[in-house]
Amino acid sequence: MGGVNRPPNPDALLQQRPPSPVQEVHDERFGRHGVRLLLKRDDLVHPELPGNKWRKLAPNLRAAVEGGYCGLVTFGGAYSNHLRATAAAGRLLGMATVGVVRGDELAGRPLNASLARCAADGMRLHFVSRSEYRRKAEPGVQAGLLAAAGADGAYVIPEGGSNALALLGCAELGRELRGAGDVVAVACGTGGTLAGLAAGLGPGQRAVGVPVLAGGFLDAEIRSLQRQAFGGPAGDWTLAEGFHHGGYARVPAELEAFAAGFEARHRIPVERVYVAKLLWALTALTGCGAFPRGTTLAAVVTGAPEPSAPEPSVPEPSAPGPPVPDPSAPAPSGTAQTESSR
Repeated sequence: MGGVNRPPNPDALLQQRPPSPVQEVHDERFGRHGVRLLLKRDDLVHPELPGNKWRKLAPNLRAAVEGGYCGLVTFGGAYSNHLRATAAAGRLLGMATVGVVRGDELAGRPLNASLARCAADGMRLHFVSRSEYRRKAEPGVQAGLLAAAGADGAYVIPEGGSNALALLGCAELGRELRGAGDVVAVACGTGGTLAGLAAGLGPGQRAVGVPVLAGGFLDAEIRSLQRQAFGGPAGDWTLAEGFHHGGYARVPAELEAFAAGFEARHRIPVERVYVAKLLWALTALTGCGAFPRGTTLAAVVTGAPEPSAPEPSVPEPSAPGPPVPDPSAPAPSGTAQTESSR
């Protein structure tokens, strides 16, 4: 696996970035419950590797460069922003990239906007069956996948970028937020950002993760990641389940309307796959009284919208967006938080 046009000074691309800004948002859906909303604008931390992708990838990229690797290989689905970020990182560093993509039925079809972006940044895409993809972490299976993809000898970054090095990068995000909120919330895919974030927060702060896909597997995964990175549990964190809106990259009409409404109110771009679900969850939880009056919420904006986002899964409604959650109404499904660590 050969490299491509390595820049003369890759270290300059991997230097520590300044802390991303914290922006207060005045929204009556929070204010009338006595809850203050802050946005940690991690979408602004890096122009091409925004948010948690920079936090997770930077330590791995440093390890790849220092280890003399000429290429990167990673894993993801058809709408994976991790694949896009890894492809962009490879282009910036002059490293060849291979993406092992879930779903061999996609091979030979026209690429969607997300995969086309990966290809434009030089990533070679290797499609595998869903059953084989599920077993990708097994040593024998992974070795076969890498050989078939022509990625022998490449630096391996796991799906979503979540490993022990990534958690150390995300812990820095937590340290930047010390004292900035009572509750720090983040959307979760593979759980690495939450696992590292919680470890970096200060005493008295709690991290809340909002899973963007169903399955209830993240609790064990986060515990495992923290053991690998920190030797055991780290920080105070919980999961708020039930806000995945049908699954990963699913953007039903009510979520699209909510996100568009938030953008119109506050002139802040809302990424649909993760950030929209996070803000929806926090709005619903606040309306149900999950946060006591006087609470300051800090929501981590982990990424920016893609120019071509996934299409809404059902047609747009002609009526205005979803009703504001009513605090006097029964709690909607999925608004209870499941304690995961103390």
